[in-house]
Amino acid sequence: MKIPRPEHPKPQFVREHWQSLNGPWQFEIDNGKSGAARGLTDPEAVYSRTINVPFCPESELSGVGVRDFLYGVWYRRTVDIPQEALAGRVFLHFGAVDHRCTVYVNGQEAGGHVGGYVSFRVEITPWLRAGTNTLTVFAEDDTRDPMIPRGKQSEEYASHDCDYTRTTGIWQSVWLEFTPQAYVDRIRVLPDIYGPSVTVIAQVAGAGQLTVQALLDGKPVGSAAADSAGGTVTVTVPLTEKRLWEPGVGGLYDLVLTFGEDRVQSYFGLRSVALDGTCCRINGRPVFQRLVLDQGFYPQGVYTAPTDAELEADIRRSMAMGFNGARLHEKVFEERFLYHADRLGYLVWGEFPNWGLDHTRPESIYGILPQWLEELERDFNHPAIVGWCPFNETWDQHGNRQCDDVLRTVYRATKAADPTRPCIDTSGNFHTETDIHDLHDYTQDAAEFAAHFPKDGPFFDRYAKRQPYHGQPILVSEYGGIGFSLSGEAWSYGNAAQSQEEYIQRFKALADVLLDHPGMMGFCYTQLTDIEQEQNGVYTYDRQPKVDPAVFHAILSRPAAVEQD
Repeated sequence: MKIPRPEHPKPQFVREHWQSLNGPWQFEIDNGKSGAARGLTDPEAVYSRTINVPFCPESELSGVGVRDFLYGVWYRRTVDIPQEALAGRVFLHFGAVDHRCTVYVNGQEAGGHVGGYVSFRVEITPWLRAGTNTLTVFAEDDTRDPMIPRGKQSEEYASHDCDYTRTTGIWQSVWLEFTPQAYVDRIRVLPDIYGPSVTVIAQVAGAGQLTVQALLDGKPVGSAAADSAGGTVTVTVPLTEKRLWEPGVGGLYDLVLTFGEDRVQSYFGLRSVALDGTCCRINGRPVFQRLVLDQGFYPQGVYTAPTDAELEADIRRSMAMGFNGARLHEKVFEERFLYHADRLGYLVWGEFPNWGLDHTRPESIYGILPQWLEELERDFNHPAIVGWCPFNETWDQHGNRQCDDVLRTVYRATKAADPTRPCIDTSGNFHTETDIHDLHDYTQDAAEFAAHFPKDGPFFDRYAKRQPYHGQPILVSEYGGIGFSLSGEAWSYGNAAQSQEEYIQRFKALADVLLDHPGMMGFCYTQLTDIEQEQNGVYTYDRQPKVDPAVFHAILSRPAAVEQD
């Protein structure tokens, strides 16, 4: 059987010895969450279904297609482990499992994870034996739990408005990785465009010498080494050739790390990001961020792209329309998407799916901060990421105001974990402490929209009393959302366009207001594709363009005011 999604899930950290575990697993729904008591951890237990991993059971591609609420699900499969692999260490990796996960090996609990959107691994070496082994995974979730972030997963039975089909359990790739006893655990890469050089801060297990080699188009352009007794080791590599990572172009160096018998392949981009007055500078040059809202839903796979090619295709579709980046909205995207963004020079903002989390309660910090820090750690090295945004639209709930201390703490933790990028505390409302003052404005009339952003006066903010402006750069991080359906009735923001001509004229008029504003650092248009009942994308849900992409590309690609300094 052909393995679905067979590509390596972590292009920035590739070892030769790995094994995809995507494909058929035995599967059982356990809404009573009684499976452990009923013996489903036993390798001989009977499971009634089969599922196609990595697709969630709500999806068509999973082969299950159950759209009702799922509170507990079980997975099981066998793997063959050669004797020589047990001389080193074996890790079981998961791209993402929503929400709480427990892993069993040969009937014994080996580890687990909490958090439905970030990657994790479990070392399973102690429970393995040479030959056939049984892996069992239990995942539990409750979309309605106010301490569990759900993103855009519907808390009602059916999809509605801007909430869509739920995802439960495994929804990204699963794989085994085999390492020596001494190995590179993880790395943080710090490029310096002025050196030029690259510094690698590595966490290693065991003693040895870490060697880092940089290559450009296959040609060695620098290397350095340092000894380590274990823990943290830092290596700085001067680069003999300089190629900047550029928006719309990309430009990557390869990295090869060796540590004893361990060898890891990675890459990096030589680029800097800085806020300067009203603009964002990349490598010192002002770049107007022409972003599109991308929510990462797929008709057959829900949260999971059917193929790796579709991840890249969505980026190319966006660029064809004239966008140079995206807000990866209310979802942590898989690393393969970020890899394609890195290659193509596509700017992205990393976000967290905070919706569903009751941020009016102080204890909600436990529902976001641990996962958010894991995301920052996982994705720090991607040059395509030019900013972070842990919260989106933190509305007051149940008569209670947002807990400002929760937002402030997450913002400050973000800046401590990554001082190299700007951070928006909460997109749209209500700001507490932020590097960028971003706004959401779905005004459909272009004249009224322009009145909100006069070139010679203060901008309009309907929440100004809650989030006073302190002089930061301005980003209209949600606007447009123009409804235009090719299939009849649909939900969207404001009055839907009744013709393609009206659609194009409104799109241009709204974009022109922001492109021509000298105090604007960028915008984010809602959205890339239709999703189920919400039909305000520039593409349909099945990725058909609603207008000739060249038309929108011509509207968006002219120089913005901030780029003419």
